[in-house]
Amino acid sequence: MEKSKVYFTKEITPENVVKMFKKLEKELPGKVAVKVHSGEEGNQNYLRPEFMKQIIEYVNGIVVECNTAYEGARDTTEKHKKLMESHEWSKYFNVDIMDAEGPDIILEIPNGKVIQKNYVGKNLENYDSMLVLSHFKGHPMGGYGGALKQLSIGVASSKGKRYIHCIGKENGSYEDMFKVDQLKFLEAMADSASSVVKHFNGNIAYINVMCNMSVDCDCCNVAEDPCMNDIGILASLDPVAIDQACIDLVKNSNDPGKDHLLERINSRQGTHTIDAAAELGIGTKEYELIEVK
Repeated sequence: MEKSKVYFTKEITPENVVKMFKKLEKELPGKVAVKVHSGEEGNQNYLRPEFMKQIIEYVNGIVVECNTAYEGARDTTEKHKKLMESHEWSKYFNVDIMDAEGPDIILEIPNGKVIQKNYVGKNLENYDSMLVLSHFKGHPMGGYGGALKQLSIGVASSKGKRYIHCIGKENGSYEDMFKVDQLKFLEAMADSASSVVKHFNGNIAYINVMCNMSVDCDCCNVAEDPCMNDIGILASLDPVAIDQACIDLVKNSNDPGKDHLLERINSRQGTHTIDAAAELGIGTKEYELIEVK
C-alpha cells in the first residue's frame, strides 16, 4: 500500500481547519454528517462549536452525535439535546442525535477481529458522506482519542458503545464494560471503525485538531487540564495514517509534558487500535506528512 497523505499546519485557527480540508481535494457528496464530540457537561477541553463553525458551514454539514453508554449529561436523548443547547451546538447548527429513536441498524463486520457487527443509530442511513472532526487527546480506556475512536465509539449507538466495550457481549452491564481484555477492546474499536469506513465507501474525510491535549477525554466531566502545548491541525483521507501521525508528532515533540500523555497512551496500549485498523485494511501507518505554511 502506498503512503497516505496527511496535511499538517501548526497554526490552529478556524480558517486553517477549512484550509486543511481543501488540501484533501475531496468533495463530500449529498447530505454530509459532521461527527463532533459534544463534550460532557463540566468538561473544559472539548472543541467549541464556534471553532468548528467555518468548516461545518463550508461542507454544509449536519452535526451528528450519539448517546453515551454511561451515566451523565448525554446518556438519554432528552438530556443530550439539552447539553447540545447549553454547549451551543444547536445555536449554530442543525443537530442530529442519530440514535435518538430506535431501532438501531446493524453494520456487518465479516472480517472483524473481535466483533462481527456494529450497532449504530438508524439516522446514519440518512447521510451520503461524513466529515470526522476529532479532538486529539488522551483517553482513560482507549489510551488516546482521535479519528478511529470517533468512527467507533463515537458513531456507535448507546447500545453499540456498550457492545464494543463488552467485546461483543449482548446486553452487557455497565460493570462489564470495565472488566474486559484490553487488547480485545481496542480491536473491537478497530472492528467497529472499519464498518463505518466501509459504509461510506470512500465518501469520508478526517481532521484531527491537536490542542487542549489532556490525558483525559472530552467525555470526562472532570478532566485533567492539558499537559502539552498545542501542536496543530491535521487532515487526511486515511483514519489510520492521521492517528499515527498524531502519535508521532507527540513522540517527536520537545514538550516535556509529552511524557505524561505518552504514559497514558502506552499504559492502555492505545496504539494497538491503530495496528488493528491497519490490519483490517482501512488505512496504512505509512504516511507522508505534508506541512502547510
